[in-house]
Amino acid sequence: VPFSCMLILLSLSYLTWDLMSPNQVENEADQTSAGKSPVPTSPHIIFIMTDDQGFNDIGYHSSDIKTPVLDKLAADGVKLENYYIQPICTPSRSQLITGRYQIHTGLQHSIIRPRQPNCLPFDQVTLPQRLQELGYSTHMVGKWHLGFYKKECLPTRRGFDTYFGSLTGSVNYYTYDSCDGPGMCGFDLHEGESVAWSQKGKYSTHLYTQRVRKILATHDPRSQPLFIFLSFQAVHTPLQCPREYIYPYRGLENIARRKYAAMVSAVDEAVRNITYGLRKYGYYENSIMIFSTDNGGQPLSGGSNWPLRGRKGTYWEGGVRGLGFIHSPLLRKKKRVSKALVHITDWYPTLVGLAGGKESHIEGVDGYDVWEAISDGRESPRLEILHNIDPLYNHARSGSLQKGYGIWNTAVQASIRAGDWKLLTGDPGYGDWIPPQILPGFPGDWWNLERNTEPRKSVWLFNISGDPYERLDLSEQRPDVVKQLLARLVYYNRTAVPVRYPTEDLRADPHLNGGAWVPWVRDEEEDSWDRFYQKKNKDWKKKLKLSKSKSFFRRLNTMIISNRI
Repeated sequence: VPFSCMLILLSLSYLTWDLMSPNQVENEADQTSAGKSPVPTSPHIIFIMTDDQGFNDIGYHSSDIKTPVLDKLAADGVKLENYYIQPICTPSRSQLITGRYQIHTGLQHSIIRPRQPNCLPFDQVTLPQRLQELGYSTHMVGKWHLGFYKKECLPTRRGFDTYFGSLTGSVNYYTYDSCDGPGMCGFDLHEGESVAWSQKGKYSTHLYTQRVRKILATHDPRSQPLFIFLSFQAVHTPLQCPREYIYPYRGLENIARRKYAAMVSAVDEAVRNITYGLRKYGYYENSIMIFSTDNGGQPLSGGSNWPLRGRKGTYWEGGVRGLGFIHSPLLRKKKRVSKALVHITDWYPTLVGLAGGKESHIEGVDGYDVWEAISDGRESPRLEILHNIDPLYNHARSGSLQKGYGIWNTAVQASIRAGDWKLLTGDPGYGDWIPPQILPGFPGDWWNLERNTEPRKSVWLFNISGDPYERLDLSEQRPDVVKQLLARLVYYNRTAVPVRYPTEDLRADPHLNGGAWVPWVRDEEEDSWDRFYQKKNKDWKKKLKLSKSKSFFRRLNTMIISNRI
């Protein structure tokens, strides 16, 4: 070969090398050495959700509960201190999985009960389905609580390659029995679409952690990006935990708080083992770990949202402001606290964006891509949060269209935040500030210092940035802001779909289905859509009598619990 031709070939080879990006060079080198496949550019995503963990139930919030692993991961990552979730289980999970507000999925009211022929609407493209389209291997471990009356509702039909966990909202941590009323109990632990009878007797927090470790060990992190949604049932009732976790909290006089703290410690240990697995099996350097609660804590079951107002099931900050942080080597600005406004619907577009998705993949969602706000410290693209509009919840007797300036019926339960302002209408739920329950005989006069003693009303307005504890109601001083936010509720309500809250189906009884909670409706059966709307009860006298009876026992129970605390 002439010398001039050799020079030309050599120069072309150098030119080709220069045109390759650094990533291409590294991947090429990886492929040629040891025969390894290229490292996936999309990050591995591990989303960990706890159930009913309160705002004050983590170490870095000066809690009496010790969480060294969670504290360390949060300190080395980004703490989300302006992060919002939903006040109860099903809505939070639905918003995470769909990226949409409840008013756009029909799940505005309550949770999905075990015997209800209801589940996440089939027209919704879920987060795991989008990630599957983008090349991810998707797995779910833990609590589903998004309906299972048909097989088409199951996690394996909604985007997860594998599933291991419970379908209902609450199960025994060892026996996996789940009850939906007296005598209506069944086994609820599933492997894919089959009942996992053989796993009975193992503590669920440990069992779910072992399954995640198994997934990490058997998957090749260099061949395909991984998405794991680990949805712990902890620290939801029943309060159950191995004795070795309870012993360190023997000094806590309140027994419920003691057991609850032990359960949180078990979760902390579980996260340590999962993080170790990420490092051991080669995921860590290209991974994003997200930690989130699903709603506020329940003080009557050991949880604490102090110093926030309210509790689980309410639209006060104690019900909707969640614990959350991100830990990842991919964060550009680590070891800091983020005040960026973030909502649980934002994870859908954020994670799809990190996975390489396009605008078409997140069309129609209510969430925003907040990665730059979290990773770079930029301003959040989110300026507003619709906490919810629930037309079926008990209407506030003191509310009316007149009190809503002719704009909105304030008897309807609703809540919205825009900028610094937060508006609540209707009955937001139990609105006390509940101090940590450390002493068993909490003095009644101390309790009364924190009780909400203002007269019954149906409109509240707070400057949440300046008053995060919701102590100063500004609804009368700032009617201009109230009117603006009421108009926003009207705007959102125009986009709402009908509520899906069907009556219970007797065919769901576990005794009719081999003793387990399993799908009981054939996929080819058509849904009776008239059941998804609330019907008027003609027997109003009986309903009124029952309502008064419930009201009496509710007041009596509140008095008893108040004295106990």
